[in-house]
Amino acid sequence: MVTLEGVEKRFGARQVLAPTTLTVTARTSLALLGPSGCGKSTLLRLILGLLAPDAGRLTVAGVPVTPATATSVRRRIGYVIQDGGLFPHLTAKDNVALLARHLGWRPGRVAERLDELAVLVRLEPAMLERYPAELSGGERQRVGLMRALMLDPPLLLLDEPMGALDPMVRARLQQDLKRIFAELEKTVIFVTHSLEEAAFLGDEVVLMRDGRVVQRGTMRDLETASDPFTREFVEVQRGSHVRAVAPGLDA
Repeated sequence: MVTLEGVEKRFGARQVLAPTTLTVTARTSLALLGPSGCGKSTLLRLILGLLAPDAGRLTVAGVPVTPATATSVRRRIGYVIQDGGLFPHLTAKDNVALLARHLGWRPGRVAERLDELAVLVRLEPAMLERYPAELSGGERQRVGLMRALMLDPPLLLLDEPMGALDPMVRARLQQDLKRIFAELEKTVIFVTHSLEEAAFLGDEVVLMRDGRVVQRGTMRDLETASDPFTREFVEVQRGSHVRAVAPGLDA
């Protein structure tokens, strides 16, 4: 579904993504994991065609992502960002339906798709009449997911969609995302800082550091890796989880 061949990106003198070769198989879920600034979000923006690589080749479903093809490729991708990224002056329903209406979908088809998606993401239909400021963080994320799925794209990109949610809301949304990924059989690439979230939602995990892929494989592969950074990252994350569950525990 997605192929990167020697893809590189710089912002001025700073190399944000080192030459990277990566393949993501159709109908699988890949977690991009790593510290802030390691290139995870940049990689998603390159796939979307929002950024152009300085070197290398990138394809989505066999189509090279170039300035000439970026718009058509983007319509085959659903994109979810933190807090939903909704337009504040539009209702939830209008946010979800915006692109479909722009493409000339008839009103009946739009309404039918809205009903399907509300059921899928477990959002009460009444919430669709509200504006983003009137919704909770979890509700905004569900609306953002509906918008990403509106055109039924084969590829979903999620950039830390649950990073701003409280733990209980996050846990419920994680459960729903796992169900949705399995039910729809989409190809999914999602960015997260959480090892636990990557293990729960990802078929495979890619650990990045300073714009480079350090490790790729299953969570078991990460846990048994000999690479010092990978081992430290896993140990720190495991320790953080223990402290979060039992704050009084002596580290």
